[in-house]
Amino acid sequence: MTEQLIAAHFLQYSLVELHRYKDLADRSFTQVNDEEFFAVLDAEANSIGILVKHLAGNMRSRWTDFLTSDGEKPDRFRDEEFIIRPADSREALMTRWESNWGLLFATLEALTPADMGRTVLIRGQPHSVVQAIQRQVAHYAYHVGQIVILAKHFRSQEWQSLSIPRGGSDAFNAQMQAKQG
Repeated sequence: MTEQLIAAHFLQYSLVELHRYKDLADRSFTQVNDEEFFAVLDAEANSIGILVKHLAGNMRSRWTDFLTSDGEKPDRFRDEEFIIRPADSREALMTRWESNWGLLFATLEALTPADMGRTVLIRGQPHSVVQAIQRQVAHYAYHVGQIVILAKHFRSQEWQSLSIPRGGSDAFNAQMQAKQG
């Protein structure tokens, strides 16, 4: 397998995984009401709304001018992302969420295998494009997992599984085998 092919696969798989994480979060949002969206479990915890605000801010900073400017933009105020202000309605936060996922996807879709060897900066520290993408995939997976667990906590017994429900592995595996045969 050539470097070009490996780079193309990496880009394609990164996009697939990021779409999957966005979908998991989006399906979690539909299961919580506005009160739960902003609820914190304790004084040091983040709400789903705070996680949405933080991820949207991170995406805007990292993916705007990805190849040509530092991923930590001078107009980003990260600490502010962890405070819900009166203007931070669920609708406003979800608008930022959608916009910045759009920015992320458009940026990744525009990259070529040749870009993988380039260097970008994040907080002044050099990263290969591969490292920068992988760093963000891991960061988003971490926070999407938090969103899912919070939504699941609030729904409890009413939770609609986002994957194979408990006790459903055998049926799922049989279904997958039937598709292959």
